[in-house]
Amino acid sequence: MGHGAEPRRTKLYDEELSAAVAQAQQGDETAFAVAYRLVQPGLLGYLRGLVGDEAEDVASDAWLEIARDLGRFRGDGAGFRGWTATIARHRALDLLRRQKVRPRASGTEQDVLDLPAAHNTAEQAFETLSTQRALALIADLPRDQAEAVLLRVVVGLDGPASARVLGKRPGAVRTAAYRGLKKLALQIGPERDGAAGDADEKGEV
Repeated sequence: MGHGAEPRRTKLYDEELSAAVAQAQQGDETAFAVAYRLVQPGLLGYLRGLVGDEAEDVASDAWLEIARDLGRFRGDGAGFRGWTATIARHRALDLLRRQKVRPRASGTEQDVLDLPAAHNTAEQAFETLSTQRALALIADLPRDQAEAVLLRVVVGLDGPASARVLGKRPGAVRTAAYRGLKKLALQIGPERDGAAGDADEKGEV
């Protein structure tokens, strides 16, 4: 699929999410389930990058808060993704403060990267990896770069929305995401070349 199709995909995704959230705010439980289905994979992937195997428990706590405060939310689908990511991040940081350990990454969620996101060469290369390998690579990035990449690629937020979640200037987040993706691309390149070499040796096309 060409790059031009990605903004359309993201728009349709957020339109569906926006409609579901609006209906959920009127008490429609089925619509809330739709919003959950649309947001949870990316949210869980983001949390796996922060708290590893504790991600599902943290996500559950976050969704309890999201459900409780849903009536206070104002915004569209993209805004809802940012709002839920902010809540999830606060819960993750609470856990990390209690554990007094640095963020770590692990995970087996295989659909995490099948989400709308702005594409460039580094991101496309990143998306060819398995989720577990991708999160392992992110774990080696500096904390600011790791979070910026997770929010941009896994959650699918744009620069300003990612900045609001992190409480930083958009320029700082864009720079962190760029540096993180550049480092990932440099690491992914040899892996992809090695995989291609293995295939050639086996006579695979």
